[in-house]
Amino acid sequence: MKKLFYFIILLLSLQSVAQTKGIFSRDPIINLENFDKQRVYWGYYLGFNTYDFKFDYINPPNADIISKTSTGFNVGLVGDLRLHEYINLRFEPGLYYTQRNLVYTELTRQIDREREVRSTYIDFPLLLKFSSKRIGNVRPYLVGGFSATLNLASNSKSIDDNYQQRFRVKPWTQNYELGFGIDLYLEYFKFSPSIRGVFGLNDELIRDNNPDSPWTGNIGSMKSRGIFVNFTFH
Repeated sequence: MKKLFYFIILLLSLQSVAQTKGIFSRDPIINLENFDKQRVYWGYYLGFNTYDFKFDYINPPNADIISKTSTGFNVGLVGDLRLHEYINLRFEPGLYYTQRNLVYTELTRQIDREREVRSTYIDFPLLLKFSSKRIGNVRPYLVGGFSATLNLASNSKSIDDNYQQRFRVKPWTQNYELGFGIDLYLEYFKFSPSIRGVFGLNDELIRDNNPDSPWTGNIGSMKSRGIFVNFTFH
């Protein structure tokens, strides 16, 4: 399924790049000249993500918890409200699939050493987009704001914990997001590749019932960190 998704992304990107012929030439034909004058417009995005955890410990551990990351994928919608010639308010709800494996190197039994943390996030970001002046068919921008995220695979309602191989996190988290991208005005649509970082603000960990648990007892806080690479089509 992931391979198929990546293949579709690649095809869409190649098609968009093929249409950019002449965008960076000295005197390009101006595409979608009045596009940004719209008060409201819509779009969608597809992309990739890499999530990690940032750990703070109560006492310095003999060995840190190792977080092994993997590449997930994103899909979502974009609503854009023009506030000013160079400022837009954006709402980008999306679905994010990702997985992290936590390795506890101090534990001896293999069944205890690793915990799989699969996450299915529904992200609700509210962002401000700050655009530069348009040059031909190119317009770079910065974006930043805050988001609330619901993890559908949090295991928060489970009474089992790590003693039953069940790692639990809180269902809702709050984050701030910062990134940059570039708008490319093609003949029939606007294509916007971007990269964005997400930084969790609150502790996500649900601790085990035993306060001396080797999996959660020494963790002061556990917060998500992530990188998104999105390809947006308007």
